Amino acid sequence: MPEPTGQASAVDGLLAEARAGVDRVEAADLPAEIAAGALVVDTRPVDQRDRDGALRGAVVVDRNVLEWRLDPTSPNRIAEATSTDLRIVVVCNEGFSSSLAAATLRRLGLHRATDLTGGFQALLAEGSQLVEPVRRDDARHWTG
Repeated sequence: MPEPTGQASAVDGLLAEARAGVDRVEAADLPAEIAAGALVVDTRPVDQRDRDGALRGAVVVDRNVLEWRLDPTSPNRIAEATSTDLRIVVVCNEGFSSSLAAATLRRLGLHRATDLTGGFQALLAEGSQLVEPVRRDDARHWTG
């Protein structure tokens, strides 16, 4: 196994690049984003949603199909993906993979795509009213 060098890893550089110049959303500001019309996209796997709860007002989209579901030019898009001007806030568990996902969405032309700093865990830590138990019967979940 390679020894740690004390330098940032390649993935740390990629993460820094993805976050450069992006106005990420803080947990306390997410309700205002929703009120302003942002599309909140929860990319957490089912086991994390089962363990920690659902995100009220979010659309669940598996990470592996995110680009196809949110690209307004894709024949496989969700109904909410209507414009490249749409404000999209991607939420993962801790705010890492969501940064990379939002960067990819921006490369597709969704220039207002961002993510939630600290992810769903930040919402849990602040006791957000957006956290609710998972109810499978009404979940909107877009998979492959």
